[in-house]
Amino acid sequence: MRVLGIDPGSRITGYGLVEQQGSRLLHVDNGALFTDKAADFPGRLKLVFEGITAVIAEYSPEAVAVEDIFFSTNVRSALKLGQARGAAIAAAVHAGLPVFEYTALQVKKAVVGEGKAAKEQVQRMLVALLHLPEVAQADASDALAVAVCHINSSALRSRTGAAMADSRKRASSWRNYRP
Repeated sequence: MRVLGIDPGSRITGYGLVEQQGSRLLHVDNGALFTDKAADFPGRLKLVFEGITAVIAEYSPEAVAVEDIFFSTNVRSALKLGQARGAAIAAAVHAGLPVFEYTALQVKKAVVGEGKAAKEQVQRMLVALLHLPEVAQADASDALAVAVCHINSSALRSRTGAAMADSRKRASSWRNYRP
């Protein structure tokens, strides 16, 4: 499974691609879209949409994972972040990909095992997990973490779903038991 992780931002949107092969996680690529080149805010949103569309076209991920909005005291910043998220999500949906959203707490817990882990801990763990030669740019690193979170969460959902299906099957067979 190849996952595109996105850390949306109105000035910088990070992206990271991680592929799962068996139990191994492989780093495919990462980077950042610097949107402050645009003259106006709608132009920035266009750059986010086009940039994510280009990454999807180049790497053909099977799913997209996006970091959810964190609590912000600055309403204006939160609205701009939400619009950047919307542009990134629209690009994924336009490409026909499923989109999954994770909070920063979920991402940190999935990567480090601790929801209150420091950003540096997450970055060091990504270097170890993905065999990166160095710590990725901050926004790209966050995006890689979101992709790893989705892969780990998908594996857990698969195991949980299979266990629940097996449990339902056993329960059903007992209901239909006639001595």
